[in-house]
Amino acid sequence: MHLNRRIGAALAGFAAFVVIASSAPAQEPSDTAAMLSERVIGNADAPVTIVEYFSLTCPHCAGFHNDTYADLKTKYVDTGKVKFVYRDFPLDGAGLRAAMMARCVDERRYPGVIQVLFKTQNNWARAADPVAEIKKIGQLAGLGDDAFQSCLQSETLANGILAKRQEASAAGVQSTPTFKIEGQIYSGLRSLEEFSEILDPLLAKN
Repeated sequence: MHLNRRIGAALAGFAAFVVIASSAPAQEPSDTAAMLSERVIGNADAPVTIVEYFSLTCPHCAGFHNDTYADLKTKYVDTGKVKFVYRDFPLDGAGLRAAMMARCVDERRYPGVIQVLFKTQNNWARAADPVAEIKKIGQLAGLGDDAFQSCLQSETLANGILAKRQEASAAGVQSTPTFKIEGQIYSGLRSLEEFSEILDPLLAKN
């Protein structure tokens, strides 16, 4: 799914993406800086780093997370060989809202929430009211009604995610999923075997 077709609409329609209708004034979450901080799993000193750029509404991203991610994590991340970094690259309003919700839950639950969002993508992303379905997932992760509303009304959080997406686009990321491995960009869905062809030679040097 290419960003170029959607970035103009996404930025022009920013307010429509993030504001939930409410009679109450919007309140910023207490610590948006922490919410925008890097989400990482694995050994901080791992010799190789994988950065994934993803949109939570991207079917190919769901394919990676549903079919390959667990095996990649078991073989490389859990063994201390690879550090895995999550980077939001939302392609539409529902993707942005889901990314915001995931960053508002307890940081320790973030990887699990991302997996649930991808496992249930066809349900919430295609729903008549995606926000209502995203809210249900947030509730399962401990995000209450007030916290959810505050989260999705946060212009600081939304702007931060969009700014990081623009930075990634300027650095050469044009589609999702995209993986940056030791500075090299690899676009598109890849199998565990294809990841191994990239990772094993890098690990052999360390």
